[in-house]
Amino acid sequence: MSDAASTPEQSGPDETDRGDAERSGERDDGKLVGQGVSRREDAALLRGDAEFTDDLRAPGMAHLAFVRSERGHARVEGIDTEAVADREGVVAVFTWDDVAASDAPGVLPITAGPLDCDPPGHPVLARERVRYQGQPIAAVVAEDRYAAADAARAVEVEYDPLDAVVDPVAATREDAPTIFEAAPDNVAVTTELGDEAATDEAFADADRVASLDLENNRLMPTAMEPRAALARWSAADERLTVELTAQGPHSQRRKLSHSLGLPESDIRVSVPRVGGGFGHKNTPYPGEAVTGWAAMELGRPVKWTATRRGNYLAGNHGRDHRTSAEIAVDDDGEIRGIRVETCANTGGYGLSVGPAMAGNYGTLLASQYDVPAVYCETTVAFTNTAPVHSYRGAGRPEAIYVAERLVDVAARELGVDPVELRRRNQLAPDDLPHETPVGANYDSGDYEATMDEALDAVDYADRRATERDDEGCYVGVGVACLVESAGFGFESGVVRVDPEGGVRVYAGTHSHGQGHETTYAQIVADELGVPYDDVAVGEGDTDEIPQGTGTFGSRSTITGGNAVVESAREVRGKATRIAAHLLDADPEAVTLADGTFRVRGDSGFEGERGDSDRTCEFSAVAEAAYGPRLPDSISPGLEATTFYEAEGTTYPHGTHVAVVAVDPETGDIEILRYVAADDCGERINPTIVEGQIHGGVAQGIGQARYERTVYDDDGTLVTDSMQEYGVPRAFHVPEMETRATVSPSPRNDLGVKGIGEAGTIGAPPALVNAVTDALAPLGVRHLDMPLTDETVWRAIRDAEKSGETDD
Repeated sequence: MSDAASTPEQSGPDETDRGDAERSGERDDGKLVGQGVSRREDAALLRGDAEFTDDLRAPGMAHLAFVRSERGHARVEGIDTEAVADREGVVAVFTWDDVAASDAPGVLPITAGPLDCDPPGHPVLARERVRYQGQPIAAVVAEDRYAAADAARAVEVEYDPLDAVVDPVAATREDAPTIFEAAPDNVAVTTELGDEAATDEAFADADRVASLDLENNRLMPTAMEPRAALARWSAADERLTVELTAQGPHSQRRKLSHSLGLPESDIRVSVPRVGGGFGHKNTPYPGEAVTGWAAMELGRPVKWTATRRGNYLAGNHGRDHRTSAEIAVDDDGEIRGIRVETCANTGGYGLSVGPAMAGNYGTLLASQYDVPAVYCETTVAFTNTAPVHSYRGAGRPEAIYVAERLVDVAARELGVDPVELRRRNQLAPDDLPHETPVGANYDSGDYEATMDEALDAVDYADRRATERDDEGCYVGVGVACLVESAGFGFESGVVRVDPEGGVRVYAGTHSHGQGHETTYAQIVADELGVPYDDVAVGEGDTDEIPQGTGTFGSRSTITGGNAVVESAREVRGKATRIAAHLLDADPEAVTLADGTFRVRGDSGFEGERGDSDRTCEFSAVAEAAYGPRLPDSISPGLEATTFYEAEGTTYPHGTHVAVVAVDPETGDIEILRYVAADDCGERINPTIVEGQIHGGVAQGIGQARYERTVYDDDGTLVTDSMQEYGVPRAFHVPEMETRATVSPSPRNDLGVKGIGEAGTIGAPPALVNAVTDALAPLGVRHLDMPLTDETVWRAIRDAEKSGETDD
């Protein structure tokens, strides 16, 4: 593994004098893989030609709007629909009684488990009881969206209010109201990871223990496009077509099948352009299910588009952990163990507890370090809040935040530089592959080299020596090392050559900003030796693609990319045999380059191209593949389908460094520098990699500085619009600098690892470490996110009052 890391590559404001190819790490051997090819998706987006779900129309289309619960916890005593049923333009008003009278189960499936209890599933329309504000109670269908929305507002619901609980720790106390009778203690599941006895022993033997209580703030995903669906029922073939905004077409088909009681083969899911996913669009919701059900009931197309407020009220939220953590260290800085107890919020229904569980959370608590003992206990609690599910990173940001804050706290208590403590414990390249005490199996990388890339970029030593700038602001430097797991599950890839030589690629993933149309085309064009522009990429239609898992968890290039490359290799092999037949040559002597097959070794020429007199164009081979004169040993057609599953999980890594200045009078934080050094293995398209990092860091800054979901004690969402919820604006996001090392993963042929979530993982601890470093002279040890100006200002005032400053 010692030679896994290649020459580091850089981009940032200090690189403007370098050529584009050098800056993006592009290759000069003629291959497309590794080139910063411009995204082919962007032209339609920039012109406004891209078609999203809400742009779709159908003849006779009606519109659906929901009546949502105004209460966080209540019994539904009555629903008065008569006042709106006869309104002009209203087609129908549906409640749970209508769903129950049909053949549809009407319940959303639990997507991750098992749980320690057996609560009732999430009904698509409330039955007797609501457990979070915004839960759909009734659905109004009308001739246009405005009539539907107006009618929905006019439906009167009678509630019997019940006590609510919104904090996961409070929910597990004896005096908390019970949300599900099947879980009287409101605990969905409790899990343990690691050897508790061995960890206790490590702590007992250590010279000292540093502890930290922290909160990982609850977030509301805010994609540019809210969720939407258009459903059409064909009575002729008894088949439902649902076009919707989603991250995994096949998984959505499976979930609709569960809720509607239809076989999957009777449902077609088609996903057009998607304006952002972030995990939010990878789970089942009442909106899509009720839209499909209503189309079946009414026998006409029905369309639903969530409002921004509706999306905030009833779309799945993310994060929301309360954690007590400890780190055991010796006086020489050796980490002996990490012990973590977390209470995580799953909201009103336990649709998924995955982000809080072992695979995504507990297994990464060792971060990049050689930690001999780790123990994690996680309790997931029901509350009267919207369901909590995956949000970009899905457990990984929560775990790395705990680990990287612990390392900083331990360094301060030891009186050593935080970077030095990291160096003393980082795994070396020769240590990899490495299995942590809690089951993660890291594949490859040079963690210290990647960290040095980031540190060198910000002149770390000089920055650390500066306590205040010329304007009197406190200056701080924050470092966060990260490792994440990626590449879960299988994926499908189809490569099909038409008789004219055009290539069509289909994959079971779905791009919602990742640039699959570009990267998959680069991969296949290289493999087949055809022009990049001759390769078209399609995703999102369950009738075109045999099966798929979807796009989430930084998995697409690892699974989908390798699936299409294997199919491309199979196609190339068959095309070579056909070319050999046409050229009357041994297939072993036929090569393919630049769209032309050649016979190697003719006329005594032993080079790669051979004799130009014995050539055959790729298009001619494609035409022959569908012709009548193939030998019996070669079947007609030229296509291949691959179901690919990687040999093991990959572990991208990186180090993010933030330099901040904190105004002691206002609490304002200025990010002076932000450098992200990441290693995602081989980079198919460096420009797209950098774009993913930039977007992730922007979201990570949002969590660290601005975003926090707030409920009042009755379960009412206070931050129910973008006026109250602090999504960062463009001027909040600093100029970012990216650096890269490349350590190919040995676990897949492309050597890729994944990059989609690195920014959301690295930015929160880097910024919190930077601000606490800046305020360390005042005695500030920890601040919970978000680090708003008021939060920081109050911390400074409290420190001044307590007289604990070092000044």
